[in-house]
This record gives sequence, C-alpha cells and structure tokens, in this order.
Amino acid sequence: MLIIPVKEGENIDRALKRYKRKFDRTKTMKQLRNRKQFTKPSVAKRAQMIKASYVQKLRTQEEVG
Repeated sequence: MLIIPVKEGENIDRALKRYKRKFDRTKTMKQLRNRKQFTKPSVAKRAQMIKASYVQKLRTQEEVG
C-alpha cells in the first residue's frame, strides 16, 4: 500500500502527481500484466534476443551516420 503524506496547505494536484509517480516506480501494473498470462521461458528469451538485435542495429546505424 502506498502512503503519500499531504502537507498542510499543499495542492491536491501536486500530491496526486507524487502518488502517480510513486505508483509507476513500484511497477505494480507491469507485474499484474505479466501475471495475467504465462509466457514460456523460450518465448521470453526469443523476444529479448529480438529486442537486443533491434537496439544493436539502431546503435550501429547511429555510429555510421
């Protein structure tokens, strides 16, 4: 459970923004989405390799010009 202390006279929008930022940092939604369905380790590894090759390709293109 996230607790955001609201200071005396603090704007509620600012406190809400702090709450949202803290919520994003805990990665709660990401965990929920990952647990929603099971992905086989081989599929996860393949996706990771595809992403790594894509990033590597972008970096080499950036170096070349």
